[in-house]
Amino acid sequence: MQPDPDLCYAALLARDRRFDGWFFVGVSSTGIYCRPVCAVRSPMRRNCHFFSNAAAAENAGFRPCLRCRPELAPGHGVLDVSSRLAQAAALRIEEGFLNHASIPQLAARIGVGERHLRRIFVAEFGVSLLDYAQTQRLLLAKRLLTETQLPITAAALTAGFGSVRRFNAVFVQHYGLNPRSLRLKAGARPAEALTFALAYRPPLAWGALLAFLAQRQIDGAESVDDTSYARCIELTHGGRDFAGWLRITHAPARCVVNLTLPAALAPVVGPVLARVRHLLDLGANPHGIDAQLGALAAECPGLRVPGAFDGFEIIVRAIVGQQISVANARGVLARMALRFGARVDGAPDGLRTTFPRAAVFAALTPAALQACGITRLRAQAIVAVAREVAAGRITPEPLAPLAETLQALQRIPGIGAWTAQYIALRALAWPNAFPEGDAVLQQQLGLRSAAALRQHASQWEPWRAYATLHLWRQHAEART
Repeated sequence: MQPDPDLCYAALLARDRRFDGWFFVGVSSTGIYCRPVCAVRSPMRRNCHFFSNAAAAENAGFRPCLRCRPELAPGHGVLDVSSRLAQAAALRIEEGFLNHASIPQLAARIGVGERHLRRIFVAEFGVSLLDYAQTQRLLLAKRLLTETQLPITAAALTAGFGSVRRFNAVFVQHYGLNPRSLRLKAGARPAEALTFALAYRPPLAWGALLAFLAQRQIDGAESVDDTSYARCIELTHGGRDFAGWLRITHAPARCVVNLTLPAALAPVVGPVLARVRHLLDLGANPHGIDAQLGALAAECPGLRVPGAFDGFEIIVRAIVGQQISVANARGVLARMALRFGARVDGAPDGLRTTFPRAAVFAALTPAALQACGITRLRAQAIVAVAREVAAGRITPEPLAPLAETLQALQRIPGIGAWTAQYIALRALAWPNAFPEGDAVLQQQLGLRSAAALRQHASQWEPWRAYATLHLWRQHAEART
């Protein structure tokens, strides 16, 4: 997709943060490419070349600006249904998939043929899959060199390069810099924790986002206060298992959130950054969304749809939460985490355990889950879906094939339309997800049937998920 040059130049002159991450500008007189919010003197129009992504700018021979740092730009939200497959491939690449797997394996993960994936990816991003992956490795390495005290060897391997020699050669070739030139002060003591800034397009309704997460907090696995969100995490990357914690705070003056995690999680920085962006919906374009929602969004502009660090966790939350109060569901989920999660030592904010992954639930009996306080039907549904996820037959992650995933979920007894839509809303990052049978939505709008609710919600397409969050927020505030 080629950005409109006149619109882009106007946004560049205004340093309009609404366009941050939607395009990059390469300046022919300097050979540098920047974000539209870069604080340097605005270039002349005739020297500007506009690109929809950083990989396209680098493929055209431009080097990243050391001031605005293109690697900090927020990502794209999901707008065009036809581009979901290419966007899904890009997301997997940003998580480091091609560092340990091949393009045919990526195509299989996305659910399309290799040739088709290559074709639609070039059409969407203007570069090949391998060029895009190379840019992501370089940008992540640049972040690690700039923002952490990791040794250069560790930074290179973490970013996905097979050797330091290869990393040095590619870095100099693309950026004209030796990696050591970006290194922090020599001799600095390695930090026990790493902190990264993740940008977003303002506004961001941080208080409302924290309130949603706090209401559903799993004690022991999550911690939410007035200013921050923290949780224990567990993931597999490159054939290795990692467990630890993360903490997120807001820096509104810079339009970023700050992510802190222990240095022991440095090898998985790439996938953690990608998952946190999804968890907080940092790729959203609130200006366009709020304009479509109109009066519904006026009270709380910049509201995001909270995603998931792990999509399977959202499935369990949705099943457990069927027809019981949020407080009761929290109790059940906390007991599951305490009994079956992985212990995390040294975590802050009272955190002590991860939420169990699909493989753990897949090995349990329904009776073991019933002991946590749920019915046998729901316990059976959790075990059944855990086995599907653990086997790779269901992939509850952003931009997974929507229709196929929802159909597979609803084939499992105990998972109906409401549960599937809730999973689509939070785990699959589907912006038009809408649990039309939701009693709270009907109550808030004064409607008596799902059909009436569906018809009323058509005015909010393709952003019905955001409309749902606004209505849930209004309901929660009315009860407090």
